[in-house]
Amino acid sequence: MRKRKFTESQIFAVLKQGEAGVPVAEICREHDISNATYYQWKTKYAGVEPSGLRRPHELEAENVRLKRMYADLALENAAIKDVLSRKS
Repeated sequence: MRKRKFTESQIFAVLKQGEAGVPVAEICREHDISNATYYQWKTKYAGVEPSGLRRPHELEAENVRLKRMYADLALENAAIKDVLSRKS
């Protein structure tokens, strides 16, 4: 998979230039992106603040941690049931 060239904070900086009134063609030339890329970013990040982007990443990390906890507990539970069934 292709590595991303721009971080989300850099994308927001580019979009802020557009909001400030700088022509899109000039922004694209300056940052070496196509017009299509600029408008895709604009639709993707419309109405989102940079601080609001951290929350989904935090939730995703927490979700991974919880899934790992559940898997560990499920294995432990299965092992306990197996030991108890052998004793009977």
